[in-house]
Amino acid sequence: MTNIAIFASGNGTNCENIIRYFTDHKDININLVISNKQDAYVLTRASKYNVPCKVLTKAEINNAEIMLSLLKENDINFIVLAGFLLMIPDFLIENFENRIINIHPSLLPKFGGKGMYGHHVHEAVKAAKETETGITIHFVSNVCDGGAIIKQYTTPLTENDTVEVIESKVHELEQKYFPKTIEDVVLKMNS
Repeated sequence: MTNIAIFASGNGTNCENIIRYFTDHKDININLVISNKQDAYVLTRASKYNVPCKVLTKAEINNAEIMLSLLKENDINFIVLAGFLLMIPDFLIENFENRIINIHPSLLPKFGGKGMYGHHVHEAVKAAKETETGITIHFVSNVCDGGAIIKQYTTPLTENDTVEVIESKVHELEQKYFPKTIEDVVLKMNS
């Protein structure tokens, strides 16, 4: 059994979708949700499915002893970032090499890096008059949005698409493809 911890900072729609997808899965379990925000709605969403939640400060997340102990106590062997807005510390990347997956709301390397998250990305895509956008699911490295790309999924754009329409199109891709891609990566690693 592969036990996943989901790290999330916000509303939690991707997190909830992942939890639902893996409910009663024979090989993969969501064992823990970690957030850096006490009031993040993701905690409410995860609690509905009886997934244990832990809120940690930035200092605690950057503390190797605290984090590695917590992950070991919960038998975590894979991490998924679903709207987590802090950089992942190097010690986690080293201890979970090629076992931390992130989703980014653009076709990396375009519109990636520091400050490029959520609405900021979609505004930049609109301003650049892109004809398509999408999502990138990638491994996490110590370079922001720079890890090896696992999969990209695209959606066409029109010049009339507003930032909100772009955001909606990207969200549809996230909901459709993120859980299945996680499953594919985990099962491939375990085979």
